[in-house]
Amino acid sequence: MDGARVQLGEPIGDAVSRIRFAPGSNNLLISSWDSVLRVFDVDGCVLRVRAPSDGALLDCCFEDEKAALSASSDGCIRRYDFCSETQTIVGNHDDSVTFIDHSKETGQFISAGLDKKLMFWDLHMKNGHAGCTQVVYSDIWSISLCQTYLVAVVGKQINVYDLRNLRVPVQIKESSMSYQIRCVRSFSSCEGYASGSVDGCVALEYFDPSKSHEMGCVFRCHPKSKSGRCHLVTVNDIGFHPCSDTFVTGDNEGYAIIWDIQSKKRLYELPRYPCSVASLSYNHSGQLLAVSSGCIYQEAREVEEAPQIFIHAMENIAKPSRLS
Repeated sequence: MDGARVQLGEPIGDAVSRIRFAPGSNNLLISSWDSVLRVFDVDGCVLRVRAPSDGALLDCCFEDEKAALSASSDGCIRRYDFCSETQTIVGNHDDSVTFIDHSKETGQFISAGLDKKLMFWDLHMKNGHAGCTQVVYSDIWSISLCQTYLVAVVGKQINVYDLRNLRVPVQIKESSMSYQIRCVRSFSSCEGYASGSVDGCVALEYFDPSKSHEMGCVFRCHPKSKSGRCHLVTVNDIGFHPCSDTFVTGDNEGYAIIWDIQSKKRLYELPRYPCSVASLSYNHSGQLLAVSSGCIYQEAREVEEAPQIFIHAMENIAKPSRLS
């Protein structure tokens, strides 16, 4: 099913790092390497916010419907107030900030950077002061929030932190993947998480060890074949449908594929995109899927083309079956 291309009124000047739908509306948040944070109203087909910054934006998240946060290559975390149309620096790392997320359950936002720090911030505290800092002494490849838990890929390990008690991780697991994990995303049910690797595999894991037999499996999503020989295709992002037992993966070769968790089978392959699938996001009802396609600066052979964002209506693609 072909998706409608988002018309922003101006081209995005560099690679898109992240797209995220708002928690309760069809506003789409877009961060990009051209240092601009954008909010696109999908229902109204209009660009609502265009907020320039001083550094390349490597990640973004909504705080709520009225504010958003961005992670920047200049080491700053910025908060954008959509009502007042102002932005303020609310935190800093010693190097580029690569990931940002916000917990509505605790009111904290969590950041990770190239300085190998996980930082936990409280907006009620003074600007620039982190409530807690975890120095992990290894590269942080991805983070994902799951209610009061944070899942972080630290080197070859997956660390799980309880936001209510940050002294030590509540769980540390060695990755079951043969290759480096590229992204981690929490289930919509918040019972576990999925990790996608650079060899095209996705592993599903429960937080509760007693349930590991139910979903401790690996999907071989994106290994392709060229001239009879397999090559590695990175899973760049994973999105879980908020109302069904399905998820979607996006890879370096421009493929986005929807999978059924229970049957462990492919449900639907969307038409191939012009470039790598950089980011994916379902809206709050699961009726829309946004897909960003463009250069992701991971491979020397990548062709630099202007990034594009597509919106797919999902009613004719996946048949929802409520997560148990």
